[in-house]
Order: sequence, then C-alpha cells, then structure tokens
Amino acid sequence: MSEPAASPPTKPRLVVGIDLGTTNSLAAIRAGKGARVLRDRDGEPLVPSMVCFHPDGRVLVGREAKALRLELPDRTVFSVKRLIGRSASEVAAEARRLPYRVVAGERDLPRIRIGDTAWSPEAISARVLQQVKTTAEQALGQPVQAAVVTVPAWFDDAQRQATKDAAALAGLDCLRILNEPTAAALAYGIDGTQDGTVLVYDLGGGTFDVSILRIEDGVFRVLATAGDTHLGGDDFDLLLADRILAALPKATAKPPVDDPFVLQSVRSAAEGLKIRLSDATEAELQLDLGPRGTATLRVTRAEFEGAIAPLVQRTLDCVQRAVKDAGLRLEQIDDVVLVGGSTRVPLVRERLRQLTGKPPHTEVDPDLAVALGASIQADVLAGNDRSLLLLDVIPLSLGIETLGGATQKLILRNSTIPTSVTEEFSTGVDDQTAVDLAGYQGERELAQDCRLLGRFKLRGIPPMPAGLPRIAVTFLVDVDGVLRVTAREQRTGAEAGIQIVPTFGLSRDEVRRMMLDSIEHAQQDYAAREAIDVRNKAAAMVRGTQKALALAELPPDQTYAVHKAVKALDRLLAGSADAAALKAGCDELTKVTATIADDVISSAVTKALREEEGR
Repeated sequence: MSEPAASPPTKPRLVVGIDLGTTNSLAAIRAGKGARVLRDRDGEPLVPSMVCFHPDGRVLVGREAKALRLELPDRTVFSVKRLIGRSASEVAAEARRLPYRVVAGERDLPRIRIGDTAWSPEAISARVLQQVKTTAEQALGQPVQAAVVTVPAWFDDAQRQATKDAAALAGLDCLRILNEPTAAALAYGIDGTQDGTVLVYDLGGGTFDVSILRIEDGVFRVLATAGDTHLGGDDFDLLLADRILAALPKATAKPPVDDPFVLQSVRSAAEGLKIRLSDATEAELQLDLGPRGTATLRVTRAEFEGAIAPLVQRTLDCVQRAVKDAGLRLEQIDDVVLVGGSTRVPLVRERLRQLTGKPPHTEVDPDLAVALGASIQADVLAGNDRSLLLLDVIPLSLGIETLGGATQKLILRNSTIPTSVTEEFSTGVDDQTAVDLAGYQGERELAQDCRLLGRFKLRGIPPMPAGLPRIAVTFLVDVDGVLRVTAREQRTGAEAGIQIVPTFGLSRDEVRRMMLDSIEHAQQDYAAREAIDVRNKAAAMVRGTQKALALAELPPDQTYAVHKAVKALDRLLAGSADAAALKAGCDELTKVTATIADDVISSAVTKALREEEGR
C-alpha cells in the first residue's frame, strides 16, 4: 500500500482593505504579520477621490482627474463622500460652494449633473473604487474581488448601505463595512498584544470621528463613539477660501461664487495655503485668475489657527463626550492615535495633547493608517488570521413607535454590534388584523423627535380583543451596522420584516440635535412619555373593566360603584386631562375593582367549600 499523496497547501484567500476617503483613497494588503499599502506603477499609494467627465466622453479618475480640475472645474467631481447617503436638501448649502452642479433627483436624492447626465454619489464613488481596485490588481498581479471598506464610525445606516452599493457597482464583494477608527488602532501597532484603552482621533477631509477602544486578549471592543459627518479639512479650506475670495477684485463679469473656474482655483489655492501653514509660521499667496482678477494674500499661522479654533473645539467636545459615554476619565486613556491628513495641522495636535495629557502617536502616516488597519481585518475575514476579534458599536439608539407616539428603544446607543434584541408588543384595538410598525433612530422619548428609518405592516393577525395578540419584534444590527426588523405574531406565526435603509443619512445638525436634545429635554421628554403611558393604561383599564362588568354577576351597589369610576375615567380620557388626573382616575378604579375582586373570589371560595362539605 502506498501512502496517500499530501494535499497541496491551501492558498491564502485574497482580500484587500480599502480606505474610501473624502480626499484620497487607497488599498492595502496583509501578508503574514506585516501590512503594506498597494502602490501604482509610479510608486504612489494615494488615489485622489476625484472623477472628471471629459467633454470627449472619457471618464478620468484619480491623478488624471485632479490634473484637469482647473481646466474643467464644472466636470470634475470631488468630496463626494460628503454627499453619499444624504438628501439633496441636506447638502444644498454646501453644494452652492461646489464648482460642479448638485441637483435634487427622485425622493430628494442628490445627483451630480454633468452635461445631460445625472450621476449618483454612489456611482461616482464606484469609479474611485474601480481605480483603487485596478491599482491593487496591478500591484499584486492578480484579480481583486473581495474587500473590507472603511467608513466613518458616525455613518448611519443609509451612508453605510450606500458605500456597500458603491463597492458592488465597482465589482467588489464588500465582506465588511469597518469603522475607520477601529481600523486605525490596528495600523498603529496596537494589535492586541498589549491590553489597554485607546482613543482614536480621526479628522479627514470631510468627516470627523473619535472612538474609544478597549483591547483585552486580542479582542478590540469599541466602548463609545462620537463624531460629525460634516466636519473636516474641507471646512478649514473653506475658511481660507473665503479670505481669498474677499481679496479678489469686486468688478468681475460674474460673481466668484457663480464661476466654477474661480471656485475650483480658490479651493485648490486654499488647500495649498493650509498645507504650507503646517510647516511655516506664515505663507503668502499670489493667485492669478487672468481676466477674472488677481488675489494677493499673506496669512500667518496664528490667524489661521484663530479661524479654525471653533472647529477644532467642536472635535474636542466630541472627544470628551465619547470618553464620558465610555464611562472613563481622560487620564484612563493609555494611547492616543491620530488618523486623517487634517491631523497634520499643528493646532489640532497641540489642543488634543493638552486635553488628554498624552502626546499622540505619529509614527504611521495618517493618510495610510486606515487602509493598513482595514487590510488586517480583511486578513481576519479571509480566514488567514484568527487571533483578532473586532467589536464595533452603533452611534444612536434604535427603537419602535408604540401606541400614542412614544418610542420604545430596543437597542441603545453604543451597543456592541452585531446585536439582536426581541421584545413583545400587542394590539391597542379590538379585532385588529394588521399592525403598522415604524423603526426610529435617536435619543428622544417621542417618535416625532427621532429620525424615521422605515415602515412596514404585519398582516394576518386573527381578530382578538386588544392586548391578546403577542407580537415579537426583533431588531438585528449586523456587523456592517445595517438594521433589519422583523415582527412575528406568536399565536399564528404570521411574520413580516424589512431591511431598514433610509433614503438618506443624518445631517450634522440632526446628529448634534439628537445627542444634545436628549439631555436638554430629558425632563419634558420623561413627562411626555409618562403622559402617553398613563393614557394608554387608562384606556386599557376602561376597556377591560367594561368587558368584565358584562360577564360578572355583581350586587347592584358594587356595579354602580364600578360604573361610576369607569365613566369618570372615560370622561378624563375624552377630555384634555393631564397625567396626574388620569393617574388619580386609574388609582380610583383600581381601588374599586380590587375590593370587588376580593369579594368575588371570597364568594367563589365559600361556594366551593359548601359544595365540598355537601358531598
């Protein structure tokens, strides 16, 4: 007998990590224990997140598009990450500062108008991802089909789903949507070999995130996250751009804000000025726009820092909120990690050091950190490394609207994902055969103050008295942060569900309102929620007691007392009685019916004993 032939070694599965950024995008791969970025033939790792639609029909991406941004300003699209997963009305103010046209499409979705064609942000992002994919394939010498794609931790369901859609359009199987701060912690060598608590400060071109992670025995657990999807280096540029525009001659053929060439030229000059001020204490700009005028401007670093100080403070406010949400103090943070090109601004680093009392890590290029970390997670998902486990969180609570307009939170903010929660509800009306279910996102007690995510209907409930159907509602948030809701009537097995993906995401103001309003209005929210609960309880008591009266055989004096209490409570419900009055009415009815219940039970027991004795 011959020995069986040895099976050939299994070839590791190829999965890359991709950082789809506002300004630049790139891919990285992990081979063995080391991760490396994938560079093009010129040795460049970064693909500018720009797409130019040339009049001759060519679509140019990356550096080729960036080279044409001044020649074809109204046909070169950039910073599309700030549009993805949001509504046209939300981005309207920002769109007016862009040299290309952003219009409202169906369902108020933003569309980039280039000539006669309207492009979605997802389609533009897909072009960028295709270029990143091509660069990766050239560097590796083989096809790339699967990837882990990163997003800001503060991206909501719509923005995450839109990013997955963009990956699919680019021909990529998106195995995981990974939060950027979590990826960055991996890249900085905080790889699970040493336990500790890490603060990741991620200030990119268009978004800001801060996450608090605890690392224990190779498990990365996100304790809390905060941020702003509408704050980044682009906003620093706009402050400098305003100064440049103010320095231009007033008498021009067209107002600068309506001239795509001027807008693109000024934004490009502002970005260059910002970069120079990171190394020098002052910088001078001479911008020649031909017949449109010339601008000469000298800006000191102190002037620039004075202008951006309120924006930097907004990021520090988020840092303090995330630390508090994690149940920690700043002195309990072991490491501070910087991510994103905008963290090169000296004021950002200094203010963060002053706040945390620790010098931030700077040994990894902040432009490359996220992609490097994503490649480590990609290697884990490919099955090549089983030593790490990443546990992220959701940024805002998820719940369902209940009778009276209250919100019942099922999954709380900063819950670890993936997660699933099931709670039972019932009907509020007799013989109800269908139930409308609405999912909400936010921190307030009333549905009207939270963000509606989606609606669906559960049908097929058999006619039963109110309160008898048992409807189990399950909220499931997957590893990508996408929500699925199902409802099942337990007695019949009737079931319905929906993958809740809102048509657009949360604006900066909505995120801030949801977070701050939940604290600011906590007392009135509690009072409003209590009023709804008391009213629902009163209505249920009236219905239940009326049914019991129809079935029970009570002495006339007791029947009168119950009828009187029921009518009194019913009148309160019909009017505009406050919660205190309704509660008093409920207490009175409870007292009357409790006495009767005791009498009925006592009478039944006595009757049973007599019958037993007679045997």
